[in-house]
Amino acid sequence: MKAIPTTQQREFGASMRALLAAECPLNLVRGLGEPGADRSTPALWKALAGAGVFGLAVAEEYGGSGGSLGDLAVFYTEAGRALCPTAVHSTITTALAIDQLGSPEVKSARLPQLAAGTVRGTTALWNARDAADVSAVLHARPDSTGWRLDGVADYVADADIADLIVVSAAAGEHTLVFAVDTGTSGLSLVPLAMAGGYRAFAVRFDDVTVGAEALIDSGPPDRTALRRLANAAVALGSLDLVGVGQAVLDRTVEYTKLRHQFGRPIASFQAAQHLVANMHIALAAARLTAHSAVFWIARGQTATRQTAIARMHAGTAARLVTLDAHQLHGGIGYVTETDLHLWTERARLGSTLGGGAGVAAAWLEETLEEIRE
Repeated sequence: MKAIPTTQQREFGASMRALLAAECPLNLVRGLGEPGADRSTPALWKALAGAGVFGLAVAEEYGGSGGSLGDLAVFYTEAGRALCPTAVHSTITTALAIDQLGSPEVKSARLPQLAAGTVRGTTALWNARDAADVSAVLHARPDSTGWRLDGVADYVADADIADLIVVSAAAGEHTLVFAVDTGTSGLSLVPLAMAGGYRAFAVRFDDVTVGAEALIDSGPPDRTALRRLANAAVALGSLDLVGVGQAVLDRTVEYTKLRHQFGRPIASFQAAQHLVANMHIALAAARLTAHSAVFWIARGQTATRQTAIARMHAGTAARLVTLDAHQLHGGIGYVTETDLHLWTERARLGSTLGGGAGVAAAWLEETLEEIRE
């Protein structure tokens, strides 16, 4: 029961829903998919920064709001409902990475800017196809002034508008984590073809020289710390999917009241009611399991089992809800003017990046093997 949002968090969710309704309307979301669109969304960004969203789970001493991972979970649900640009998630994840992995000196230098929204960030710390793979992304070698980085970070979200990228690199037998300014000489972006207007890039590091201050901690983080961070991102992303599904369910329920067949609204037919009931049940399971994963991660656990269950439920619910919504909308659901496709595309990508339900099942099997041992 502790995983269920508190009254205060529900009130916060209502305020975020109102903010996003005002600053992230569907015409803005549609426009972001157009060629040459300004993806910086300055008005939305300013509103979210003013509400303290970027530093929500960052301590006040580092410029944050002093909230919790549970507060972020509430925001992610509303972000999915409103189709909030993924660049917001990328910056939040960057702040989480530095907060969880960085030294006090790096936190003091980097987190206030991220929390204030004056710096945008992104990360490359785990495999986009399988978040359990937290092996080093780049290669690092020391030089007289700092480090030299080589390699390619693949499927880096929103790198085109990020000022900072947090990336891991192998230095001998150790994995180190660096915070690198994206304007650094030798760093280049290659856009990748993605569905639904999603922006991801291959970020190439060609003998990129960074100072010693780019290393976010003097000692290498252990694999458990990186996995816990990856699990946090997956659990929060699962709540984004819950928000997507809830928006689709709400729109579908309203449509079934308006659409008539045989002189009656289709909402009165038992077949339609069964579909809506199944959508609701799937979303309820996804919501509870994702909040459970966030709850345990916030208390210092890696929570791989809970994260696996959350992703399996969220991925399954996202697929079921969007498919059934299109069925209940009939042919009109496939017309882009209805906007239903916007949530469908978000659901498809969100339930794939980091690992879908099938990949998450392997994480669950991994935890069961550990129990047997």
